[in-house]
Amino acid sequence: MKLGLISMSGVHICDPQLVDVVKTLPGFMHRAQTIASLPNLGLLTLAALTPANIRMSYHEIDSFDDYKDLPDDLDIIAISSPTAKIQEVYRLADHYRARHTKVILGGLHVTALPEEAAQHADCIVLGEGEIYWSQIMADAQHNTLEPIYDGRDQSYDLSKSPIPRYDLLNVADYDRLTIQTQRGCPWRCEFCASSISISPKYKTKPVELVKKELACIKSLWKKPFIELVDDNTFVDKTYGKQLAHVFMGQNTKWFTETDISLADDDELLGLLRDSGCVQVLIGFENSSRSGLENLELNTNWKARQLDRYYRAISKIQSYGISVNGCFILGLDGTDQSNFSDVLTFVKQSQLTDVQITVQTPFPGTPLYDRLLQANRLIDPTDWSKCTLFDVNFIPDRMTVSELEENFRRLLVELYAIDYTKRRRELFRKRFRSKKRTLPG
Repeated sequence: MKLGLISMSGVHICDPQLVDVVKTLPGFMHRAQTIASLPNLGLLTLAALTPANIRMSYHEIDSFDDYKDLPDDLDIIAISSPTAKIQEVYRLADHYRARHTKVILGGLHVTALPEEAAQHADCIVLGEGEIYWSQIMADAQHNTLEPIYDGRDQSYDLSKSPIPRYDLLNVADYDRLTIQTQRGCPWRCEFCASSISISPKYKTKPVELVKKELACIKSLWKKPFIELVDDNTFVDKTYGKQLAHVFMGQNTKWFTETDISLADDDELLGLLRDSGCVQVLIGFENSSRSGLENLELNTNWKARQLDRYYRAISKIQSYGISVNGCFILGLDGTDQSNFSDVLTFVKQSQLTDVQITVQTPFPGTPLYDRLLQANRLIDPTDWSKCTLFDVNFIPDRMTVSELEENFRRLLVELYAIDYTKRRRELFRKRFRSKKRTLPG
């Protein structure tokens, strides 16, 4: 049996005016291309769980039209993609099924909308793919593939995680490679459509396994850049310190996502600096209290952090770890004045990097359900607009066109070449000055 693991990813934008704008912004394009070029760690992990007697290949494509670049003798394919590309995935799946190739679909979108996905697959996998993958492969070889393998009520033990098949990649094609050290997040943000949707329980991978994965990558790439594909790496500070020691002395630069509480732990910040962590991405989400209220559904945690944003950014960056601040525009409770507020915040906080997106109701999230009930989704099943940059809902305090126009304008201001250079040079200058004042 010949298996094809197919990742259909890449940053996608529908709004033609926005497409024209971002083409003029090298900083935005560089980050977008970096994200688009990340390998599909989920498929590489499943590859490691695939029996040796199954011939296997891994492929990355941008759209249905790229099917011509895939092998034409596949017996079974497994496809993974973000929601914005799912209609393209369905086209590809229907194409292969018409040729009597078995199709497996899984991931966040499939788990959120299994009945929809099942119309285009011989088999759908719900929840964490590792739970049933060995059984799926065995069933496929015996021609007894089940239509659904539902692991939503189970939790995969990350201590059993195999080392992803990084050897299937041509590492020269990538700016960075990925490692996952945890799944889930203790916060319940209304908009979140990341691994918490598949793994509601927060859990960490044993650091010894992370160390083995890093060693595997370094056997292929002497001085790699690593991006941790975690939702919130340092929510557990004790684990974060153990993780930092994994990277210590490895001559490896790395990047990850976390929350503002990182600023509370000087010991952890020092370890991160010394271990090669060069940047953390933090979801500030907004600079106004009205935008943050009830964004985190458990304890309103996000709104309660607003008063310490400036101090936290300064503290983290004083250790030589730059902060990439993420902001969501179009949140309920915000109007057109919020765009200038965010710009002012970025300038006054001296963030090194910034990432802005449009509020996006993804299927399966509390945000999607709330806006659907309120009849505020422009087209509830137009998944192509789930890009984080296109508007697929009706804002509560501005029009759709006002949100689109202001978002384009803010992108230009934040990603202007001169301003981007000034932000980064200011960070380097401040850190050099900080190092000169340190004892010894």
